[in-house]
Amino acid sequence: MKLQKDFLRDNDLGLLLLRLTLGVLMLFHGIHKLIAGVGFIGGMLAGIGLPEWIAYGSLLGEVVASVMLILGLWTRAAAVVFAGNMAVAILMAHLGQLFSVDPMTGGWMPELPMLYLMGAVVLFFTGGGRYALTKNSVAD
Repeated sequence: MKLQKDFLRDNDLGLLLLRLTLGVLMLFHGIHKLIAGVGFIGGMLAGIGLPEWIAYGSLLGEVVASVMLILGLWTRAAAVVFAGNMAVAILMAHLGQLFSVDPMTGGWMPELPMLYLMGAVVLFFTGGGRYALTKNSVAD
């Protein structure tokens, strides 16, 4: 009975599942950008007066940070990059929706990017847990 009770309260397993969920789901976005390019993001940046090359930073947040989260490699640092990437995405693509509700579902319009952002914030505060490659360190 004790083994079952411990399994149901395994915070480290929960952190592993959170890392895998965020990392794998965002990695799809990053792989798409690797294949199709980041031109559309560059165009959005140019439209607000920023250099287009900044768009390549999305690859850092969506590919590199995602793989680091999946592996649990310097989880806290990866979470900062991941969260920063999502904050920029929200500001660039969802700012006009911050006070909007989807009429079809009743959900908050930017809920998906906010879910990614807040999951990364949680990992920043908790670290990667016992099932991470790097653990029990400041950079965890």
